[in-house]
Amino acid sequence: MDRKFNEVGEKMTRLCRKIVQVKIEWSILDRVSIIPRFFRYLCERIFVCSIKPAKYRLLARRPSSPPPLPLPLPVPPEEVQHGNHSGYETDSDLVTLKISLLGDCQIGKTSFLVKYVGDEQERKCLQMNGLNLMDKTLLVRGARISFSIWDVGGDHNSLDHVPIACKDAVAIFFMFDLTSRCTLQSVIGWYSQARKWNQTAIPVLIGTKFDDFIRLPPDIQWTIVTEARAYARAMKAALFFSSAIHNINVNKVFKFIMAKLFNLPWSLQRNLTVGEPIIDF
Repeated sequence: MDRKFNEVGEKMTRLCRKIVQVKIEWSILDRVSIIPRFFRYLCERIFVCSIKPAKYRLLARRPSSPPPLPLPLPVPPEEVQHGNHSGYETDSDLVTLKISLLGDCQIGKTSFLVKYVGDEQERKCLQMNGLNLMDKTLLVRGARISFSIWDVGGDHNSLDHVPIACKDAVAIFFMFDLTSRCTLQSVIGWYSQARKWNQTAIPVLIGTKFDDFIRLPPDIQWTIVTEARAYARAMKAALFFSSAIHNINVNKVFKFIMAKLFNLPWSLQRNLTVGEPIIDF
């Protein structure tokens, strides 16, 4: 029994010695491992200190953009003063609105336009092959509104002017001769061409030469009125019968556009009586 106890005691002694040795070895390793971490930390500090501090440049403050031009005050169309006004040193108060006129040849587009802008402006117009440009300036409580009107010729050679005439236009007048049904039927083609280049312009269907139209038999008048109203509904357009010679509904068309663009109150009444100048919207 003493021998066994001695053997067990020797084993326990050797085990304790190994445990103490292992602890010593781990302690040494732990201390040694601090050295590379210390050198790594030292290198990082040296690297950071060697970097030059970044310099930031204070950007100059840009001047603010000028405010947009104010639109004219909302006033009833009856208060719009028509005429060609001069004496302005700058165009800071000018609002330009582009309008296009489309339709066949010899239907009275140019006569309609000249009646509106006046003979003086007609002499100042810019004429090109198949295209006339005229301006009309209105004074609205100190603000000026300029209609830039593009009159496209009615022949096939003038079709090349349709894109530039319709682009950026706020309204497009589709015009026909009240005494010629074929010019009314041609409106669909003009409408299709215009909508390729402008989807937002206000469409207006205008019948010209009303002074000749009233000389037609009543049944023919009724047929043309019915067809014109059907075309206008299909185009979602307002309809006006006009006469440049007697100045019938010429100014009213442009007042209608003003009311639509600036959301102004409009007191004009519809007139669907056959034999009278039709107004339908």
